[in-house]
Amino acid sequence: MITFSVSLLCLLLGYLLYGAIVERVVRPSSTTPMPCYTKRDGVDFIPMPTWRVFLIQFLNIAGTGPIFGAIMGILFGPAAYLWIVLGCIFAGAVHDYLCGMICIRQGGISLPEIIGNELGEGMRLVMRIGALVLLVLVGAVFVTTPAALLDNMTPDRGWFLSNGFWLVVIFLYFILATLLPIDKLIGRVYPLFGLALLVMALGICWGIFTKEGWMPEITDAPFVTHHPKGLPIFPMLCITIACGAISGFHGTQSPLMARCLTNERLGRPVFYGAMITEGVVALIWAAAAIKFASMLPGEEGATAYEKLAALGNPAIVVKEISVGWMGAVGAILAILGVVAAPITSGDTAFRSARLILADFLHLNQKNIWKRLLLCLPLFVITTGLFFIDFGVLWRYFAWTNQTLACIMLWAAAVWLRKQKKFYWIALLPALFMTVVCTSYILIAPEGFGLSLNIGLSAGLAMMVLLGLLFAIKKQSIK
Repeated sequence: MITFSVSLLCLLLGYLLYGAIVERVVRPSSTTPMPCYTKRDGVDFIPMPTWRVFLIQFLNIAGTGPIFGAIMGILFGPAAYLWIVLGCIFAGAVHDYLCGMICIRQGGISLPEIIGNELGEGMRLVMRIGALVLLVLVGAVFVTTPAALLDNMTPDRGWFLSNGFWLVVIFLYFILATLLPIDKLIGRVYPLFGLALLVMALGICWGIFTKEGWMPEITDAPFVTHHPKGLPIFPMLCITIACGAISGFHGTQSPLMARCLTNERLGRPVFYGAMITEGVVALIWAAAAIKFASMLPGEEGATAYEKLAALGNPAIVVKEISVGWMGAVGAILAILGVVAAPITSGDTAFRSARLILADFLHLNQKNIWKRLLLCLPLFVITTGLFFIDFGVLWRYFAWTNQTLACIMLWAAAVWLRKQKKFYWIALLPALFMTVVCTSYILIAPEGFGLSLNIGLSAGLAMMVLLGLLFAIKKQSIK
C-alpha cells in the first residue's frame, strides 16, 4: 500500500515539477496563432472549451489500454509501478505534449507530416503508410472486440443483439463519428464517457484503500520477474504496459485536440495532464487487480500473480472487480470500461486516418463529400478485416505502437535541436525506447525468438548507432 500511495504522489509531482520543466523548454506563448482559428473549417479545426478538450484527449488516449495493459503488467511484480510512474512522467507525457505542441507550431498537421518534417521524406512516406495501417487495424479490432463483449452480455434473440448486430451498430457509429464535425458527436459524447471512466477509477481506488488483500511493495524484489510464465521484465513489461506509460497511438490523437485548443499555454494541462491522468488510472488498475486476485481461492501455495493469471481475459478481471467492489454501479461502469472505452478509441482512429490522408492529398475537409471520398476506402478495408483472425496480427500491435512512439520521440528531439532548445527531454526517452523496441522484436515469440542477451545487445547497439547519427546531424545545424 505504501508503494502504491507513493506512486500516486509521484505522478502528481511529476506533473507539477517535471511538467513545468518541459513546458519551460518549449516556452508556449499566448500569442501563438492557433490552428483552430487560422484554419477554422467547422469540421476538424474548431475552438472548444479547455475542459472539453481535456476530457476528449483523455478518452482518446485511454480506452481500455491503461486498464487491460496494467492488469497484465502487474504480473511482472512491483516493477510495473516503477514503469508506469517513470515511463509516464519522463516518456509518455513528454511524447504527448511535444506531439501536440509541434502540431500547433506547424499549423495543425498530422503525425506523419510532423515526423517527415523532422526526419525526412523517406520517413514521411513510411509513417503515412505505417500510421494508416495501424489506425485501420485499431479501428477494426475496436469494432470486433466490443461487439463480441456485447454479444456475451446480451440475451440470445437470434440475429437481434447478436455479434453481427453489434458489429453493424458500432460500425455505423464509427462512420458518423468519422464524418461529422468533431463538436457534433465526439465533442458531446466523449466528455460524459471520460467523466464516467474517471469516476470508475476513483471508485476502484477507494476499494484499494478499504478492501482486504495483499499488494506488492517496492521492496519485494522489484527487478526480479514475478510473472507466472517467467517472462523477463525488460523489455516485455515496457511493451505490455503501453497506455499508462507511453504509447505511439497517442501521437495520432494529440493532433486532433491540437486543432481545437484555443491557447498554446493550455497544452500542458491538456496533453501532459491527460497522460498523467491516464498513468493514475493504470496505477489504480494494476494495484486493484493484484489485491483482488490475492483474496481469490486457489491451489495451495498459489501466489496472487498465479491467481490473477488464471483469470485469463482482463475483461473478466474488470467485471469481477467492478461488481465485487462497487455493486450495481460497478456493473454499469464495467460495461463502460470494457465496451464504451474501446469504441471511443476506435472512432478517433478512423478520424485520424482520414486526416492523415487529407494532409497527404492536400484535400480540404470542409465538404462532407470529400470526407466521404477519403473514408470509403478505409471503411471497405475495415469491413474485409472483420473476417480475418487477428490472433496473430494483434500481437504485433503492441510492438508497432511502441515503435511509433520511439520514432515520434526522435522527431521531437530533432525539432528541439533545430529550435536550439534542451533536446535531452526527448532524446533520453528516445534512446531508451530504441532499446525496448529493438530488443523486443528480436526476443519475443512473435518476433525472431532469439536469446535475451542477443536481443539486449542488439538493442544497445541500435541505441548507440542512432545516438551517433543524431550527434553527427547536430553538428551540421548552426
